[in-house]
Amino acid sequence: MLRDLLAEDGLDDAEITRETTFHDDLELESIDLVTLAGSLREHYGDQVNVALFIADLELDEIIALTVGELADYVAASLRAGTEG
Repeated sequence: MLRDLLAEDGLDDAEITRETTFHDDLELESIDLVTLAGSLREHYGDQVNVALFIADLELDEIIALTVGELADYVAASLRAGTEG
């Protein structure tokens, strides 16, 4: 999903690791994160609500958000959904 989003901006060849930041490394704007959040929710359902995850962060944490942190949130949300 992230690669698809980056391809729209012509950044489909960007190197992505767990430490890659959305803001500084990928130069994504907040609207791009909203788009990614929508894609994740559409794919995984309501148990992956990135908007709520981001809402709990301070501005500096949002700016420093890494691919790994978002992946960890998605994984934890999916695990929590299967435990019920």
